[in-house]
Amino acid sequence: MRKILQENLLNIINESELDLEVDYELDVNPNFLDQKGRNWLEEAFDDLGGNGSIPLLEKLKFDWKINRFLFLFDFDLHFNRYRLSTFRSDLYHEFSFSFVDSQRRLCRTFEKECLKAGMQHRIWNGPPVAQQWFGKSSAPGDFSENGATGWKLQAYNDMQIDLQTRIHGYKLVRLSPYETLMTGGSLKRLDQLLVNPTDEQREMLLNWFMRKMA
Repeated sequence: MRKILQENLLNIINESELDLEVDYELDVNPNFLDQKGRNWLEEAFDDLGGNGSIPLLEKLKFDWKINRFLFLFDFDLHFNRYRLSTFRSDLYHEFSFSFVDSQRRLCRTFEKECLKAGMQHRIWNGPPVAQQWFGKSSAPGDFSENGATGWKLQAYNDMQIDLQTRIHGYKLVRLSPYETLMTGGSLKRLDQLLVNPTDEQREMLLNWFMRKMA
């Protein structure tokens, strides 16, 4: 379903004359990360139960790039208690991100959806480095002890992406299938609209997307 929604949105965006780059990759310049930024990452890493030196991404991957705007379409695995904890960082007070309030709300509201999709061994535990940095996961679905190391790594990396895009001079736009739009006199979720949008809805969705770059 994720692929279908992304492809349908991409087709709508392509109806515009925007200078769009798909699957854009950004090489991280480590010299851009100052001590304040490092402190933010260290605090979040520690809050998540991280051990040792903070891991740093060398390359960031995005769904789309339009000029200095970078886009990520976040699905269910991004909305949970660990991602919510990263939003407590002073990073989000120092810098303004348009998506923070809505993503905080989604983390509180849709963790059950994350749980449905995220109890598979490879997701709950994450790659081997997740347990190296965050310790051994609890049993799938059990948050009473160490919880999900794979989810923790995802949350930490999401925060890294937020910080690194800003200090590299880009504006990050995070989209969510749970976002609601007014159409036909009622609110509908983005994922519902993208399954099989009418011509009228396609125009509405393009206008909505364009406003993300206002």
